[in-house]
Amino acid sequence: METENRTQADTALLLDSQLCFPLYACAREVVKRYRPFLDDIGLTYTQYIAMMVLWETPCISSRQLGRRLFLDSGTLTPVLKKLEAMGYITRKRDEKDERNLLLTLTEEGKALKTRAAVIPQQMASCIELDPKDAIELYTLLHRLLDTMREEE
Repeated sequence: METENRTQADTALLLDSQLCFPLYACAREVVKRYRPFLDDIGLTYTQYIAMMVLWETPCISSRQLGRRLFLDSGTLTPVLKKLEAMGYITRKRDEKDERNLLLTLTEEGKALKTRAAVIPQQMASCIELDPKDAIELYTLLHRLLDTMREEE
């Protein structure tokens, strides 16, 4: 289709007109670059980000974790079962409210943090982005996430 004959609807549907596409493509590329580092510690990206929250908050409900990671229970449950099978967390019903599933970091899970500590620096060397631009991008993405969370 010739550029001068495009309608507003045609332009709106161009891949290059979409904000979602560069976000999606960048997310996929970043996760792909994490893979070799995460393979070294035996985690997937989703397991890694779950562990990051648990290293920060050693006991958390699965609902809180899902909210923090923007994951629904159907996605999060298999991740948590695998982390439990690996010996990194325990899952237990809250005695005060059995609807809540409490996740607790094990000693093995705590020890894994030491091995994972090098990953952010390894990733920084894989992504060529000026530190000032990285901070701006981080700020914009979190502002976008906060806006989306407010709409829930």
